[in-house]
Amino acid sequence: MPSILAYDFGASSGRALLGRLNDRKIEVEEIHRFGNDPVAVGDRLQWDILRLFHEIKQGLLKAKIAGETPTSLAIDSWAVDFGLIGGNGELLGNPYHYRDHHTDGVMERTMERLTAGKIFGRSGIQFLPFNTIYQLAALKEAGSPLLEQAKHFLMIPDLLRYFLTGEMHNEFSNATTTQLYNPLQGGWDAELIRDIGLPPSLFGSIVQPGTQVGRLRASLTEELGIGSIPVYAVAEHDTGSAVAAVPALERDFAYLSCGTWSLMGTEVDQPVMTELAQSLNFTNEGGVYGTYRLLKNIMGLWILQESRRTWERAGLAYSFPELVALAEQAPAFQSFVDPDHPMFLRAGDMPSRIAQYCERTGQRAPVTLGGFVRCILESLALKYRYVLELTERLSGKSFSGLHMVGGGIQNVLLCQWTANAIGKPVWAGPVEGSALGNLAVQWIAQVELSDIWEARRVIRESFPVHVYESQDGSQWEEAYGRFLAVMK
Repeated sequence: MPSILAYDFGASSGRALLGRLNDRKIEVEEIHRFGNDPVAVGDRLQWDILRLFHEIKQGLLKAKIAGETPTSLAIDSWAVDFGLIGGNGELLGNPYHYRDHHTDGVMERTMERLTAGKIFGRSGIQFLPFNTIYQLAALKEAGSPLLEQAKHFLMIPDLLRYFLTGEMHNEFSNATTTQLYNPLQGGWDAELIRDIGLPPSLFGSIVQPGTQVGRLRASLTEELGIGSIPVYAVAEHDTGSAVAAVPALERDFAYLSCGTWSLMGTEVDQPVMTELAQSLNFTNEGGVYGTYRLLKNIMGLWILQESRRTWERAGLAYSFPELVALAEQAPAFQSFVDPDHPMFLRAGDMPSRIAQYCERTGQRAPVTLGGFVRCILESLALKYRYVLELTERLSGKSFSGLHMVGGGIQNVLLCQWTANAIGKPVWAGPVEGSALGNLAVQWIAQVELSDIWEARRVIRESFPVHVYESQDGSQWEEAYGRFLAVMK
């Protein structure tokens, strides 16, 4: 069977997967996995982008060693971050990490100058302090020489594709996350770009998911001893790929892509850019085949990941399954936090911040590791209910349950508690959501699958979906009222 190759870059790790389509069944083989740790140098937090490109090459070599010749490849990754290319075609500096402090206060200053209404009315994108528009505005405020030399703007998958092919394009789903794309105009918003002091010429042509955007450049094929494989743009924001892979059989569905970040929403034909959407801080990100993703970013398992790092530094080394087991043994509904409070955005001592949040809101702080983990997971489940109800309100839809995809669904306790919190079934699966969406768009482009709905049916038939039914409704209802009180 011919294979295709998907590179899926998360904010903490990446992997290369071979996909094969055989008689309406998808087979996926992970051939390479690697860490993706940001690097702190001085006061800056940056991505090690050349190491990531090296890992792409390692994936190609491992495919070659396995006797595979992929008929195509594509990349998806996290959003908002970018690289700048100079006039000689070379990368100008390492891309900054979205959690770097150089954007502190920039969103607020930009909103004062341009107004929130103008920014949302032209982009339809949620206000987050690390959005691309504020990263670029921060560089402009700082008088960065990178902007003076830059000729091309490329987001992370665009940049890695450029390294592979020598071709520069901006992919649609990721471009929309910048808060510089205007869905009403169908392209980059020159006015917003000029408003932050940049030339519109910095931003290149936008291609849709499913577009072939080049082939491996000759120097790379010679280095690796492989053929010139076609390279496609897919939904290169990993959430866009994850939503493409949601195994929904109904046209109106709600999804939760669960990992370091949690992203919850629904698929719509047109962006929802109302005053209510702005006030609720929802976002309209580009999807596949003319759709938009009406969604809200939720902090996700980042708080648990950072807590675990804090405990490890103190000599308390626990795996995630061990921490979840401790949470299950801890007393229920002792304390809650708003996962999206700004104090949880940056890296650091999350248990101390949870204790501070509880003190400020008149709650007793957890005292055991299990108590902290239970607080995090219960708070996430209750925040999911809150955002699901807002999604129904904004979209005018009523959802019979929630599709959960991504690595976070391996946390069985979180899946069950989410079902309990929303009072509806949770359908969990597949784990490899982003990679499967990446593969699906490549197969559609090559006419191996007819459209996204056939792709979703094939995914549903190829991978298990676990159903979690709601339990303990009255207890979770009471907890939700307490959660809303401490979230205000």
